[in-house]
Amino acid sequence: MEWTSVPVHMIDFEGCSRSGIVEYGVVTLVDGRIENSVNRLCRSVGPIWTEDTRVHGLTRGDLADRAPFSDEWTLFSGLRATGVLAAHFSGTEKRLLRSVWPYPRTSRDFIGGRGSATDWGPWIDTGRLVIEFRPDLPTAGLEDVVESLGLSSEVDRLADQHCPKGRDHFHCAPYDALAAALVLKALAYDGSGHPLSLQRLAEESTADPEKRDALQQGRLF
Repeated sequence: MEWTSVPVHMIDFEGCSRSGIVEYGVVTLVDGRIENSVNRLCRSVGPIWTEDTRVHGLTRGDLADRAPFSDEWTLFSGLRATGVLAAHFSGTEKRLLRSVWPYPRTSRDFIGGRGSATDWGPWIDTGRLVIEFRPDLPTAGLEDVVESLGLSSEVDRLADQHCPKGRDHFHCAPYDALAAALVLKALAYDGSGHPLSLQRLAEESTADPEKRDALQQGRLF
C-alpha cells in the first residue's frame, strides 16, 4: 500500500517528562498533500525549568489558563483511528503520548494488514528516513535537513497559514510538524516519482532489527 493512500498525521510535541506536553502540532497529509493542521498550547503538569524555556520559549505562567493535554483524547485517538502517526525522531512523541494514554482505541492496522491494532505505532520517523535515504546530509537534525533540502522558504510560507503568531519558528510544535511533513514529502518517493509503500517507510523508520523483522512479518509493535 502506497503511503499516499492513507492519511499520515505528522506530530510534534514541546515538553518533557517533568512538564508534560506543553504544546502540540499536528499536520495531516492526505494523498501526499497537506490537508489540515491543528495545534495549541497546554497547561503543564509539572515544573518548566529554565533550560526548557530556552528551547521552546514557554513558561508555566504562559500556560496557566490553558487546558491540559489530557483533554485531547478524542483528537489523538481519532488521529490513530484514521491514519498513521509520524514524527521527526519520534522517541519523544512516543514516550510523551504513552505517558498520558498507554494505548489508543482499537484501530485499523494500516501497515501490518492484520485487521486491527491496539498500539499508537508503528510510527513513520522522518529522522530515521533521513539517515537511511540521505546519508550524504551532514546531520539529520530537523533544522539542518530543512536547509539542506532547500525547504526553508516553503516551510515559512506554510507557517503563515498554519502557525499562531509567535510560534512560527523551529522548536515550536506547529512549525516543526510542518517542517517534518515537508521532509516526508521530499523523501517518500522513488526515483521515478512513485510513492513508497507504508511498509517500506515503517521498516526504514526503525533501527531495531527485531522491530524491522516484526514489520516484515506483519506484526505490530
